[in-house]
Amino acid sequence: MSEAAFPLLSLIIFLPLLGAIVVGATQDTNLAKLITLLFAGLELLLTLFAVYLFDASEGGFQLIEQYDWIPQLNIEYLIGVDGISILFLPLSALLTLMAILASWNSVQHNPRFHFALLLALQGVTIGVFCSLDMVLFFLFWELTLPPFFFLIGLWGIGSQRRDAAMKYTLFMLTGGVALLLAITLLAANHAFQMGGDIPQDLSFSLPILLEIPLPDNQQTLIFILLLFGFAVKAPLVPFHTWLPTVAMEGPAHVVAILVGLKLGVYGILRFTLPLAPIAAVEFSWILSIFGAATLIYGALIALQQTNLRRLLAYASVSHVGLVIVGIASLNMQGLQGAIFQLLNFTLIASVLMLIAGFMQHRLGSTDAIHLGGLAKVMPQLTCFYFLFALASIGVPGTSGFPAELLMIIGALTADIALGIAALASAILGAAYMLSFSRRAFLGPISQVNAHQTHDLKSRELVILCVPALLILMFGFFPDIILNFNQIASEAWLSRLSTKAP
Repeated sequence: MSEAAFPLLSLIIFLPLLGAIVVGATQDTNLAKLITLLFAGLELLLTLFAVYLFDASEGGFQLIEQYDWIPQLNIEYLIGVDGISILFLPLSALLTLMAILASWNSVQHNPRFHFALLLALQGVTIGVFCSLDMVLFFLFWELTLPPFFFLIGLWGIGSQRRDAAMKYTLFMLTGGVALLLAITLLAANHAFQMGGDIPQDLSFSLPILLEIPLPDNQQTLIFILLLFGFAVKAPLVPFHTWLPTVAMEGPAHVVAILVGLKLGVYGILRFTLPLAPIAAVEFSWILSIFGAATLIYGALIALQQTNLRRLLAYASVSHVGLVIVGIASLNMQGLQGAIFQLLNFTLIASVLMLIAGFMQHRLGSTDAIHLGGLAKVMPQLTCFYFLFALASIGVPGTSGFPAELLMIIGALTADIALGIAALASAILGAAYMLSFSRRAFLGPISQVNAHQTHDLKSRELVILCVPALLILMFGFFPDIILNFNQIASEAWLSRLSTKAP
């Protein structure tokens, strides 16, 4: 582990929170928007600087900051990044910036509060990716709930938006109970293994907990608690029902953040398997079944959808299942493909949801019956939509291809049935995306007022151009991503292989 000479990660975490306070205190709405954009732009630059400082050839955590926080319980302010988490910082910052620009003129009610919440959400989300103390991680994890609750409930587009916000919050709180119990058990096990007393010898430090042996009977319990807590937010079937509801009721740019930042899957990757390695290897078949069931179920339900927003929600559920299959493969190809796909979510799934929001704003609906022939009246939007849709189904030349290929190879290497499920998801993904795209964008124009619909604005073009260039760059040069996480992935797999029976 290498400590940081300058508290860069703290600055990255707390700069958006400071921006949220400044925006909330600003009386002029236009000035508040500009301040929001300024803070979001600075945040993106700082995260890119963190990537520049990161040495991908070194293993372990880097840019570490460590301070006492609650010494009576040995709780620390401990943050750092490794090859698995580092790239989530700039992509999270980019996604927030896109969400801000996408909602620039669409939010009429209390816009200062809205943009302040987006900045606050950005800060605590990056805190989730950087936290190496389990209590600090849990704090940031729970602090993501209030911004989402208000963003969905106050600025949603559906009549049931408040119910959707409450449903999301209750699901997350239920998962949080399991996480808190698992964290407490891990800290108590440290005190027991060290022959110490509680609370003097508790430890919540992830690097320390990774080195402390966990009894076999506790491993199973910890594995189940962590898996349940993170599966709710991922989401995995059967805990997925909140996502389609939020996708239909919430604002598109907020749903884009939800489908783009898979914090639940990140938690499974970062904490669940490494902290309970024996149980992870022993019960990897359970994780495989959950992943395969989720990817097939999500794809089959997506095939039946006639609304683009709901289709994208179930497509997101299906892709989460494929990522879980990649992780459960417990080999290098599956793991690197899973990390690659998690990064892809911020560039592909989120942007498709933003495009659905653009269509909703223009046409008042994303139902297939109200669409049709959009390629004739919105050619620019159509081109971008098809680029991201093709990336989502893993067409060669896009970043979706190397990610899905690695996961399929990893699944086939681990188990032939798992590989077949992964291949089936690729086929079903192409079926539901291309089928809906044909109905919505090709053929005759179905709305008489569609000719009056304007194409993309310059601001929307900027929003779509940057991720479009990135998915093409990562598609042709996937080593840009893979080289960052190779050492960390090897260490991750090594831990499971050395701890397994």
